[in-house]
Amino acid sequence: MSELNVSALTASGLLGGLEKVVKGKRDFLELLTAAVITGGHVLVEDLPGLGKTTAARSLAALIDTSGDRVHGFSRIQFTPDLLPYDITGVDIFHPESGEFRFNPGPIFASIVLADEINRSTPKVQSALLEVMAEGQVTSGGTTRQLGDFFFVIATQNPIEIEGTYSLPIAQLDRFLMRLSIGYPDRDSEFLIVTEDPSVKAVPKLEPVCTVEDILEARAASESVFCDERLIHAVIDAAAATRTMKDVNTGISPRGPLMLIKTARSLALMRDRDYVIDQDLLDLCGPVLCHRLIMSGKNRDADQLVRELIIEKLDKINY
Repeated sequence: MSELNVSALTASGLLGGLEKVVKGKRDFLELLTAAVITGGHVLVEDLPGLGKTTAARSLAALIDTSGDRVHGFSRIQFTPDLLPYDITGVDIFHPESGEFRFNPGPIFASIVLADEINRSTPKVQSALLEVMAEGQVTSGGTTRQLGDFFFVIATQNPIEIEGTYSLPIAQLDRFLMRLSIGYPDRDSEFLIVTEDPSVKAVPKLEPVCTVEDILEARAASESVFCDERLIHAVIDAAAATRTMKDVNTGISPRGPLMLIKTARSLALMRDRDYVIDQDLLDLCGPVLCHRLIMSGKNRDADQLVRELIIEKLDKINY
């Protein structure tokens, strides 16, 4: 069996395990799994009670992180009085030895759920996002590395809710995707009510892969072929947002880079060794929309990005 096929089985096992718990949300779970394979963090914007915490806990149960330098699952509840060292950890003085010892914060885990990130101040948000970007924590002049596998699922309430602090675009840009779970359909909600999967199914989940399997799948995804014409189409679409009157801040080069990387992971998950137009269309909204600021509410960012991608793809002469 080829390396790509083995990696596709790893992704399939993760997706199948998540579907045992999170009912009726395959599209969301597929994108979440693609983010794990790609190695980027995810921001989920949704109302409470829709399964964000359950998805994070399920993911942690399905991946055996015990062999990593830093492992396990951690949940951080963001509140207005939270301080940066509550996340990263702090050096504590021990009188008996006369020494400072580092007490690691909850960020030292393989999978971190940063719950309601926009309820804390920008200073605290920045502390988390710095760790996300660098994969390390510096305290007392000592830099401490996190594990080889480090994945953050951050959630935020809709910005219209009282007591929230909007994430600046520079911080939003650190997330690979912004997703929404949404309400379940009627049949799925019936299963949630009758089976209570977050209580009954999550404790029964067994690991389906290891950190090494994830890292191998990540490396395998880089060999998935993406035609240069598709890459040019994505670059042209992002560039177009930088000169549009409806847009205040266009998509940075990180947008096309992340879209192509994630499209390769998604193609691998779909048992292909090449990227197609549909992979880009399925990902363009979640990967690109949070990287631009519209000048008003007259036009939807998701619709704009999708129209631009379709326009550029339609010009490709195969």
